[in-house]
Amino acid sequence: MSTKKLTSEDYNDYSSTENSPDHDHLSSSPDSSSRSSDNFGNYQRINERTGTTPIETLIHLLKGNIGTGLLSLPLAVKNAGIVLGPISLVIMGVVAVHCMRLLVKCSRYLSAKLQKPYLDYGSVVMYSLEECPNLWLQKHSFVGRILVEFFLILTQLGFCCVYFVFLADNIKQVVDVANATNNNCNQNVSTLEPGSMDSRLYMLSFLPFIILLVYIRNLKYLAPFSLLANVAMCVSLVFIYWYIFTSATYTNDLPPVAGWKSYAMFFGTAIFAFEGIGVVLPLENKLEDPQKFPLILYLGMAIVTTLYLTLGVMGYIRFGSEIAGSITLNLPACWLYQSVKILYSFGIFITYAVQFFVAAEIIVPVFVAKVSERWELWVNLAVRTVLVIITCVLAILIPRLEIVITLVGSISSSTLALIFPPLLEITTYYCEGISRWKIAKNIMISVVGFVGFVAGTYVSIEELVFYTVPLTNITAGNHR
Repeated sequence: MSTKKLTSEDYNDYSSTENSPDHDHLSSSPDSSSRSSDNFGNYQRINERTGTTPIETLIHLLKGNIGTGLLSLPLAVKNAGIVLGPISLVIMGVVAVHCMRLLVKCSRYLSAKLQKPYLDYGSVVMYSLEECPNLWLQKHSFVGRILVEFFLILTQLGFCCVYFVFLADNIKQVVDVANATNNNCNQNVSTLEPGSMDSRLYMLSFLPFIILLVYIRNLKYLAPFSLLANVAMCVSLVFIYWYIFTSATYTNDLPPVAGWKSYAMFFGTAIFAFEGIGVVLPLENKLEDPQKFPLILYLGMAIVTTLYLTLGVMGYIRFGSEIAGSITLNLPACWLYQSVKILYSFGIFITYAVQFFVAAEIIVPVFVAKVSERWELWVNLAVRTVLVIITCVLAILIPRLEIVITLVGSISSSTLALIFPPLLEITTYYCEGISRWKIAKNIMISVVGFVGFVAGTYVSIEELVFYTVPLTNITAGNHR
């Protein structure tokens, strides 16, 4: 990491996709009333300019939390149990919202105190450590920003690995059963063609097209495609919900509670789904009326949690023990639902470039800064190419969608969403006075996040090392 990148006040937090704030710098009010640890209502910005409306902010918030993680939640509920799974999803939703609120609260307090126009996630961590009484932490506060950027890179490139596996699995299934595809959606014909191509070869087939896609270095040019991708994914979700709710049959043989190893897999998948911690500060920074952000946050996350619950529970009830890593893989092999898989895959293909943009904006400048202006473009494209190849190789090495999702969720999502925000409140407000019960509550949340981090990572690696079977067998087994 370059020193300039780590210390510049103009650092952009691209932890959301398209929601990073412009450089018109919406400022925080120096009014001491905005520094109150819980005083959201009096928070204002000086020199305030027109920003996003509440509706636009809500839409972006929903977009930042709804992706491939949503489609994997039926398997997550299976890993937790039909009773424990929904309860855990609600609890995780409440805790996730609370941690988002803590991040915004600390950002507002530090922005007002330090007279900064706005703060990104990394800056909040860095300045928070400077506020704590521990001299060693103050001296090494810059490490906080490095850690945030590190886990942010892991998260975004992890999403990209998931997208490679998702694309390969879904397109492979469409191609493999193409000859048996008909208009009858009442039976699930998913017999694989003899000698069908391995999904890892599909990943290699997508590689050159994705490399060309990430050569688009300005999100403005991706915006029309991103809009089409969002429409395609929304239409696909409508058909998925329609199929589940019209064909579900209730049964009493689903286990209410699963074992701890399965629950660790649930944790990684669920926290991966609640992936919106990165969009919170960019959205709050651009909102024209910041006083409305808490309401938008609570409303948006209530909608997200409701979607997670309904799809997770009803998807598991519909497909039972046969549920796959993505619920799209369980849809019937009729033309309607094959089209749903293609539409959602198109959305994920475009979303790859948007998620990749986040990591590229952190990594690419480090390498470009080391060469002359003549070579900047070539180095930029070369670094992007290498990063895409790395995500493809990792996806090939771990070609099981549920494992990739659990690993990404356990390692990086849990750190950014559960471990850091509670500790931020302690370091930010310790010198100002913070009650013991808040300290205890925050430590408990961070400890739970850390336990989930360790357990989810351990079980995922164990599953990968000891239980991996040939990919064609996995695919066939999921769709009998």
